[in-house]
Amino acid sequence: MRILCTNDDGINAPGIGIVEDIAKQISDDVWVVAPESDQSGVSHSLSLNDPLRLREISPRHFAVRGTPTDCVIMGVRHIIKGKRPDIVLSGVNRGRNVAEDVVYSGTIAGAMEGVILGIPSFALSQEFGVETRQKLPWDNALAHGPEIIKRIFETGVPPDTVINVNFPNCGPNEVQGVVISRQGKRNQGFLNIEGRKDGRGNDYFWIGFERALAAEPPGEGTDLEALARKCVSVTPLRLNLTDEVFSRTLADVLKDRAPG
Repeated sequence: MRILCTNDDGINAPGIGIVEDIAKQISDDVWVVAPESDQSGVSHSLSLNDPLRLREISPRHFAVRGTPTDCVIMGVRHIIKGKRPDIVLSGVNRGRNVAEDVVYSGTIAGAMEGVILGIPSFALSQEFGVETRQKLPWDNALAHGPEIIKRIFETGVPPDTVINVNFPNCGPNEVQGVVISRQGKRNQGFLNIEGRKDGRGNDYFWIGFERALAAEPPGEGTDLEALARKCVSVTPLRLNLTDEVFSRTLADVLKDRAPG
């Protein structure tokens, strides 16, 4: 079995070493193709206006000056094109990817590109808190990740489905179980634009995050609730974003505009 590993935190991020260790518990044919620098929040972007620079760091380890999507395409279509990967693992991300994070996440985008290329793919993320920000509980992902991936892979992943796995902010022995969850939703009021001035007095801005005064309770059955309960959250995400229910409503509303 061949496994391709990528991430969005960059080739030197600690999480790429963790995901490689997870992959090596499943197979001895493991390849790493990751961004040269941090690509967090780039979503499913492609580098169409810039060349992709490829650097071989060591055997089976490559850095790409591009996005996670670029890395997966480079890995599958160029670096190991002679034998396609059986699995793509993206992560382990430094921080959870739940709720609306899935729209922004480069980690999930790397797994999505694997699915687009017809390969069962998993996005893996490790939650942290204020007290663990400088020392994430990576052992959690390492302890529970391999078994979860193996079981799901052996069961068979439907086409066009990404498996989004989030590990809670606790030690491996504190995990309360594995929950099959749905994508949650949280209050986006925490997003903030922070204005500053450079040395010449010109304005520039950062997108920042504000801590909510009172956290809203997570929705029942969501990825947010699973992590709050110290459970591993496993959320199948489909690439097809069509709203089937509203499509039927629109068909009725616009039926007089239908051709013929």
